[in-house]
Amino acid sequence: MNAISSEWTKFWSVRSTWWCLSIGVVLMLAYSGALGLASNAGVERSMAPHAVVTGAAFYLTQFAVVALAALFITSEYASGSIRSTLQWVPVRNRLLAAKSAVLLPVLFGYGVLNTLLGVAVSAPLIPERDSSVGDVLTTAAGMGGYFGLLGLLCLGLGTALRSTAGTLVTVFVLLVMVPMFAGSLGGEAILNYFPGFAGVNAMLSAGEPNPIFGGIAPYAPWVGIVLCTAWAAAGLAAGSTVLRRRDA
Repeated sequence: MNAISSEWTKFWSVRSTWWCLSIGVVLMLAYSGALGLASNAGVERSMAPHAVVTGAAFYLTQFAVVALAALFITSEYASGSIRSTLQWVPVRNRLLAAKSAVLLPVLFGYGVLNTLLGVAVSAPLIPERDSSVGDVLTTAAGMGGYFGLLGLLCLGLGTALRSTAGTLVTVFVLLVMVPMFAGSLGGEAILNYFPGFAGVNAMLSAGEPNPIFGGIAPYAPWVGIVLCTAWAAAGLAAGSTVLRRRDA
């Protein structure tokens, strides 16, 4: 508990945390409002409000989450404070567990908050299309789960790579570039199993078209969370291996 308390204090005491969280909310509101206005004007095809915020999460807000989670560990390597941290928490896996225990609930709540704010902005602007309470709750739970697990994936990769730039590039490639490349080569069938698309599928009700590429997920929303959990576990395993085997 002392390790978690310490990481909690460090998390909220740096300006980068507040910048990342604030920018993510601004991006969500801007995207939701812009798409709502475009739908109202007939410029853009009309989508339900919960689908709008799903698109905002994938295209914009998730990258604020990526930056926040990466900086939570890589900033310590950059400043050299990781040495002091490991002196206070000599069991290295305990340090990774403490950081995970801070990130997961914060980012889950952040995803829920972004969903509610995005729906509140876009819903009054979109003519004729509406989201049921069940749709909004599914999106809120899915976005919260995805953001939390994406944060753990970034934490693990940041621990393994020990570089903010390296972590950001790696995660961006994994979320966007590799799926795009696979899709261009006719590998559309595997897109739903990459973390970004699995997260989007977790935000949608079963049988609902994916607002990113229009297809319907071949699995239920909870399977998307399971897939994201597997990716997060792989990232944390990589981070744990490097943390235990290499000096700070």
